[in-house]
Amino acid sequence: MASEPTTRLRITQIRSAIGSKPKQRGTLRALGLRGIGRANTLPDRPEIRGMIARVPHLVEVEEVD
Repeated sequence: MASEPTTRLRITQIRSAIGSKPKQRGTLRALGLRGIGRANTLPDRPEIRGMIARVPHLVEVEEVD
């Protein structure tokens, strides 16, 4: 079975985590983000989408091929 090319997500932190709840700060760290303007490219999987859904006001997401 041939594997399909997976879509990747480029996640960029656009707002500060200061003042956010500890779980939200932990989610940002788990996404590999450490500050405003930092970006990380991750596979488009349900687990990653769920993490993004917890902090939509702090990040910007774009699909990358």
